[in-house]
Amino acid sequence: MFVRAALPGELGAVGDLRVEAYEAQGLLTANPDYAATLRALGAAGGDVLVAVDGDRVVGTIMLERWGPDSEVARSADEAEVRALAVAPEAQGRGVGAALLKAVMERAASLGVRHLVLSTQPGMTAAQRLYAAHGFARLPDRDWAPVPGLTLLSFGQLLPAVF
Repeated sequence: MFVRAALPGELGAVGDLRVEAYEAQGLLTANPDYAATLRALGAAGGDVLVAVDGDRVVGTIMLERWGPDSEVARSADEAEVRALAVAPEAQGRGVGAALLKAVMERAASLGVRHLVLSTQPGMTAAQRLYAAHGFARLPDRDWAPVPGLTLLSFGQLLPAVF
């Protein structure tokens, strides 16, 4: 398994993988409309990375630089991690860790000093992964995209050279 930038022709399959992974964990129940966002992420910008096993994409993550539509990032030296997703059959094999490490390296290479993300309270495996990679809770940045769903925010200061 290796991690690389997604190819333009793969973005549709990447979007489908995100939705499949989120649905398998029941993560779209509170906000089913988020499936459309998951499918579209990366089409208009951002760095989409994929984990590939043989000829199959088994995971994905996205780095989105700060901008006017940022959800958690607050300044130009910040970027957001978005839509970490691993195919259900590939979970537990280190795919998520490889993707997170790759996105952290990519962010540092772009001069990002603070990497932030948000996650659903039920995403406990992802939260353990983030903590294992040095992310800490940022409760002052928690937010609710829809009534009844509060997202938890995490962040990490990145070294100048990874």
